[in-house]
Amino acid sequence: MAQATGSATAQPAPALPSAPAVQPVTAEERTISAITVEGAQRLEGDTVLSYTKLRIGNKYTRETLDEALRELYASELFSDVQIRDNQGALTIQVTENPVINRIVLEGNKRLKDDKILPEIRMAPRQIYTRSKVRADVARIIELYRRQGRFAAVVDPKLVQLDQNRVDIVYEITEGPKSKVRQINIIGNDKFSDGQLRSEMATKQSRWFRVFSSGTTYDPDRLAYDQQKVRQFYLTQGYADFRVVSAVAELTSNKQDFIITYVVEEGDRYKFGDVTVQSDIRDLSSEGLSRSLRMKKGDWYNAKAVEDTVEQLNQTAGLFGYAFADVQPEFNRSREDLTMGITFRIANAPRVYVERIDINGNTLTQDKVVRREFRLHEGDAFNTFQVRRSQDRINSLGFFQERLEIDQKPGSAPDRIVLETNVEEKATGELQLSAGFSSLERFILSASVTQRNFRGMGQELRTSVNYSSYSKSVNVGFTEPYFLDKNIALGGDIFRQDTNSFNYLSGNDRNTLYSQVRTGFQLRAGLPITEYLSLALRYGLSFEDVTLDKANYYSDREQAGNFQCDPLRASQYLCDAIGKRTTSSIGYSLIYDMRDNRIRPTRGHSITFSQDFAGLGGNVRYLRNRLSADKYWPLGGGFIFSVKGEAGYIHSFEDGAGPNSDPVRLVDRFFLGEPQLRGFDIRGVGPRIVRKPYLYDENNNVIGLSENRDQWSDDALGGRAYYLTHFEIEIPLGAGARDMGLRPSVFVDAGAVFGVRRPNLIDLPQNIDFPIRDASGLRQCITPATDTTASSLSSIPDGASCPSGTTPYVTSIGGFKEVFLGDSPKPRVSVGFGVNWNSPFGPFRIDIAKALVKVDGDDTKLVTFNIGTQF
Repeated sequence: MAQATGSATAQPAPALPSAPAVQPVTAEERTISAITVEGAQRLEGDTVLSYTKLRIGNKYTRETLDEALRELYASELFSDVQIRDNQGALTIQVTENPVINRIVLEGNKRLKDDKILPEIRMAPRQIYTRSKVRADVARIIELYRRQGRFAAVVDPKLVQLDQNRVDIVYEITEGPKSKVRQINIIGNDKFSDGQLRSEMATKQSRWFRVFSSGTTYDPDRLAYDQQKVRQFYLTQGYADFRVVSAVAELTSNKQDFIITYVVEEGDRYKFGDVTVQSDIRDLSSEGLSRSLRMKKGDWYNAKAVEDTVEQLNQTAGLFGYAFADVQPEFNRSREDLTMGITFRIANAPRVYVERIDINGNTLTQDKVVRREFRLHEGDAFNTFQVRRSQDRINSLGFFQERLEIDQKPGSAPDRIVLETNVEEKATGELQLSAGFSSLERFILSASVTQRNFRGMGQELRTSVNYSSYSKSVNVGFTEPYFLDKNIALGGDIFRQDTNSFNYLSGNDRNTLYSQVRTGFQLRAGLPITEYLSLALRYGLSFEDVTLDKANYYSDREQAGNFQCDPLRASQYLCDAIGKRTTSSIGYSLIYDMRDNRIRPTRGHSITFSQDFAGLGGNVRYLRNRLSADKYWPLGGGFIFSVKGEAGYIHSFEDGAGPNSDPVRLVDRFFLGEPQLRGFDIRGVGPRIVRKPYLYDENNNVIGLSENRDQWSDDALGGRAYYLTHFEIEIPLGAGARDMGLRPSVFVDAGAVFGVRRPNLIDLPQNIDFPIRDASGLRQCITPATDTTASSLSSIPDGASCPSGTTPYVTSIGGFKEVFLGDSPKPRVSVGFGVNWNSPFGPFRIDIAKALVKVDGDDTKLVTFNIGTQF
């Protein structure tokens, strides 16, 4: 019987022997009389024997024992094996491989443990083998090479423990990323190295490409670059172009690569005869041939051929032939260097939609997606309607960007299945923004929006705005398909409390002006055509504008008759006082041809709006607005957009005073951040600036202060405005794109103007005003003494202050009001901004410089906005 013996002492570091040990055996056959297993600690003797063919009573030779040794080593359970033969009594001496206690990674900063450990074979409680360690080292190095770190070194270490256990420590030296030092191109005569390098995704490492991921060497990108260069030559007419070889050499320090391409340009071809041969009855060969953009004699362009195939497929799809087969046949003439092409359209059946499948929507209900389809089961297939359906689903903003509708064969040749595989994304948004404004000081804004409430496409939103001088809350709800009909209904309830628009002298702000506005709005929308829709709305709001009488009212003009005093409050504030009710009805005509309403890349839209106030209430006006935008994809991921808007409001009332504007302050247009970047909130347009007078030691006027910090600046708004934006969205490399970075450069221009010039005040000397109590009585002050504090007492008008007291008054320093900013001259700013889908939510920062401004405008360099999604 086989016997197993072992020792509990720790074994030395396992190592493979240089040659199997079998001692001694003669060449003739013998019979195994006994088998003994020694050295096994964890394994039973029978288990060790099970890996061999040795059995008691069997014949054996030297070759038989050699085979047993190979079988035991192949099990990878032993680091050393010896077989001793004593006249048929075999002794198998084994040294077991240790058990792995743990695996430790050291020095890995760029690749964390959770990225490396799942990729290696070794794991705790497994048997250690050198072959697995070598494989794991190679795997780790491969992971680093995928990141472009070809200088990475992995040194495995073994830490011996008791009970034949080991810790495996991989000491990693990551090294720098291996950059592309140089790209050499040999054989190019028609185009320069710079032109060809510009077509490649791989870029030479230079200081100005510090944020580019294309400077890192990637062997997969090398093959892609060869294809890009070939495509470039094919678009220039070089139909015989080929890349002979592409070699990447790693420098001796393993930090840089030098890539060398050898190319063969060949001859340049022109288009020969280009025709279309259609076997489909509804498609005229002659008509399609005349519509081709490529003509005989033009330089050959492979991209134009691909585009033509796609165009012909789409044309066939418009007639319901979803599976039309368009094949270009080339007729190359090397003698006259022409390329004749015949586009053959094979006969195909007219196709109908058999089924529409929607997959992947766990939250969004099927009907929310289906109602955006312009095709239904049983309809004739139409590529235009499929593309339009795709654009409408993308415009929902509920799913991944660039969602596509797949077209798959149905149960019969004339049937097609439209399959939409969606990946739902966060449709809830929590948005926070903070800022500091010369008008409103500290500003905090928070809004919560759920654009896919209950998975039914409904929108629920609430917003809160808080600053040192204003507060507002708004709650709204929209049902886009009321009773499953293509009619949108919605409503908003709002409350706004404002305490701004006026300064005291110096840097202090007057917080005693109060405007409270409460109301609601009902909305409805319905489509007129596929691209034209009508939006209707009705709003009712109640507004109360008040000033603190103790600080802004006086009987300066008529004793006992307390009125708003323009010396203490500007005339425009006095005109704004009172309670008003606004009942308005309005509509918007919207023509939208954009491919995506949320993040468009092509198309245009136009919106015309009018709102009439006067259906009840005591405010009457007509507000007009016109806005439009257009987007162009420039290629390479660049998107150019132009946006413009303008508005005018006409009042059917007279002004509150002889020089008061008929349009109330709260109904006028205002312009500034965020509409016009580079300017502060309400930083553009008509305004009243109060400049304090300067005096000498004898209290004589010597001029006006030109220190803006000492001015009071009150924006008045205007009856008309216009605004334009020119913006280019700039694509970044794959790394930055994965981070969600979308930078852009922009130019903004606009103005607000058209308010009646108000009465202006010029007060060279200080004026004292009595301070009154809550009952309107004048107050007298008793000065403080060493034992008593100061105190106030009230007296009626006409009476004198008691002995020992003095009138309690406030003083208004001399000032002069200046009317500025009422000009249609465009204010222009230029700048750049970045959208970032950060881990904590969407982030937007803009840096803009005002290039053109007029006196009185307030500028601002940096603005930012931050939020999160759920």
